[in-house]
Amino acid sequence: MGQAVCAAVEGAADTELAGWADPALGAGIDEILGAADVVVDFTTPDTAFDNVRACLDAGVHAVVGTTGFDLDALRAAAEASSANCFVAPNFAIGAVLLMEVSQAIARHMPECEIVELHHDRKLDAPSGTAKRTAELIDAAGGNVHRPIHSVRLPGLVAHQEVVFGGEGQTLTIRHDSIDRSSFMPGVLLAVRKVGELPDRFTVGLEKLL
Repeated sequence: MGQAVCAAVEGAADTELAGWADPALGAGIDEILGAADVVVDFTTPDTAFDNVRACLDAGVHAVVGTTGFDLDALRAAAEASSANCFVAPNFAIGAVLLMEVSQAIARHMPECEIVELHHDRKLDAPSGTAKRTAELIDAAGGNVHRPIHSVRLPGLVAHQEVVFGGEGQTLTIRHDSIDRSSFMPGVLLAVRKVGELPDRFTVGLEKLL
């Protein structure tokens, strides 16, 4: 994801890659903060919070795609900062549309289950996308049956389906990211808009669409 983000930023006419950080390659995040307006974090659950807090402490806006860590602590850090933090469990616009449609369906067919499928290197299960989808469906009056079903296999990228059941019928909607390039339009949208957001801490790509 980091490589894909760097390529997308370099390829866009209105953004410039100020640098990249990867401790495994001897490049820490502190080395790039002085040159950056926005930092995009796609790391791991155990490092994301410290990365983003370093950005916020330096007054640098943060766009976060890492999932599986405590967002409440991140919210508190953002609200005490002069910079904005935007978090999205999924940057694919199609995945966001799936969440939006699911909320509409839930008002008429509330009983449903979520199945999410990801590559075998994904650390958290269920995914942040599935958790966010469940929260939105529940808030819309639906009833997401738990547990959420998580599949981790090589050959997958990021996939999710929501199966709604009613009397004598089912309705299934599914989104498939078959390449990481599917996330880049959403990432670039967040990079462009994070500094203009009215709140210090914002969750969900739907807030930007």
